[in-house]
Amino acid sequence: MILLTKLGGKEILINELLIETAQETPDTVITMNNGHSYIVSEKLDEIKDKIVEFNRLTRRRPGRSND
Repeated sequence: MILLTKLGGKEILINELLIETAQETPDTVITMNNGHSYIVSEKLDEIKDKIVEFNRLTRRRPGRSND
């Protein structure tokens, strides 16, 4: 999950695997695969970086051991 900030300043955790689309309109709107949408203050590049970092920290790479 990634930590994002709604426009009012409230932080929310979003499951990055359930994001269907994200677009800047100019606000950033994230639409989940269940149809729910969230408007957040982060830009697309920030969201992408958070997803990449989360995956880097939590997922094992193929062919590598867990030690």
